[in-house]
Amino acid sequence: MTKLSVNINKIATLRNARGGNVPDLLKTAKDIQEFGAQGITIHPRPDERHIRRQDAYDLKPVVYTEYNIEGNPFRPFLDMVLEIKPTQVTLVPDGDDVLTSNAGWDTLKHKEYLIDIIAELKRNEIRTSIFVDPDLKMIEGAKATGTDRIELYTEDFARQYELGNKDGIKPYTECAVLANALGLGINAGHDLSLDNIAFFKQNIPGLLEVSIGHALISESLYLGLENVVGMYLQKLK
Repeated sequence: MTKLSVNINKIATLRNARGGNVPDLLKTAKDIQEFGAQGITIHPRPDERHIRRQDAYDLKPVVYTEYNIEGNPFRPFLDMVLEIKPTQVTLVPDGDDVLTSNAGWDTLKHKEYLIDIIAELKRNEIRTSIFVDPDLKMIEGAKATGTDRIELYTEDFARQYELGNKDGIKPYTECAVLANALGLGINAGHDLSLDNIAFFKQNIPGLLEVSIGHALISESLYLGLENVVGMYLQKLK
């Protein structure tokens, strides 16, 4: 079964919009795990517009499943995750000014940079994953960095699926087959939803984990958080 890691950035966005502690980020993380999710994901950014640096530390004793911290590996980010030691660090090449992640790593251009960072994380017994576009050359490049896993950037799949083009899954399937052959674990995330997750899962051999935030929290406004987590788990079996 593919694991579901719930990104709780949007909970922090709601909290920050009014100040105070409503909704309670830590309670939400606890509840999501009790509802059956197998992981919690956060993506802190330097401007703290949703997840704050302190949140990353406060969540450590709360997350008893898998704790995944995403981010661009600037030194302050690396120092933070080396102190916290989450289950997994997902390296994402996003700039300070982007609203959300919008591209994967060029694993050929940034090979040496990624090798050094990944080696440091692995020396500290932290599982590593790197965000990549569905490009076979980028998968091959990822293998050379020493990463444990890749996270397929799925925005293009989601857009094509919404348009009715199911062939949009093909490059992702090809990349998954190659990743499996190279011994890379496969994660995926970005714009996955209740509408497209089952189809994606069915066509990605060896899919270990999906990280879903925006869609899941939005759907939860209509259907209820516990119901939505359960619905994802059923679709991922």
